[in-house]
Amino acid sequence: MARYTGPKTKIARKFGEAIFGDDKSFEKRNYPPGQHGNNRRRGKKSEYAIQLMEKQKAKYTYGILERQFRNMFKRATRAQGITGEVLLQLCESRLDNVVYRMGIAPTRSAARQFVSHRHITVNGSLVNIPSYQLKPGDVVGVREKSKSLQAIQDSLANSSAVYEWITWNNETKEGTFVSVPGRIQIPENINEQFIVELYSK
Repeated sequence: MARYTGPKTKIARKFGEAIFGDDKSFEKRNYPPGQHGNNRRRGKKSEYAIQLMEKQKAKYTYGILERQFRNMFKRATRAQGITGEVLLQLCESRLDNVVYRMGIAPTRSAARQFVSHRHITVNGSLVNIPSYQLKPGDVVGVREKSKSLQAIQDSLANSSAVYEWITWNNETKEGTFVSVPGRIQIPENINEQFIVELYSK
C-alpha cells in the first residue's frame, strides 16, 4: 500500500496551510521552509508552477499518490458534470476520507490506518481498502471488536465538525454517507480548475 511517509510540517509550510490537520510546529514557523526562510526573495510564480502547486496540495491533503490521482482525474473527465468538481467529489467519497470526516479518526492518515487494519465496516462487511469509493446510502461503522479502542473513542470525543452529507450515530458507532457533497460543501481550500488546466496540457 503506497503512501506518503515524509516530513509533513515541511510540506504544510510550503503551502502556507496546515493541510495535515493541527500542527504545533507549523504554527511556530508558518513561513516557507528553506535556509533563509522569510528573507528569501521569491520571484513571481509561473502559471505552470501555480497549477502544479495546487495539484500537489490536493494530493497531500487527501493522501493520494500521483498514479492514483491521475487515474481519478481520468475517471472524472469521463463522468458527467464539471471535471474539477467531480475530481474533488471522488476524493471526498473515499472511505478513508469519510472515516476522517465522521470523526472516527483525528487525521486522514489515521483513518487510512484504521481502514487497512480492519477496524471499519461498510454496510456490515469489513472493508480494508482506504480508496474504496462509497455510494450514497452506504453505512460506515466501527467493527464491534474495535468500538472499545481508545484511539477511536478519543477521536470521537474531540470531534465537533458537522457535515450535511454525512450522519453519525454515536450510540451505534455508525454513520451514513447520505450523498455526494457539492463543491460548496467541501471545506478544502483547493482551486480544482488549476488541476484541470494542468492535466489538460
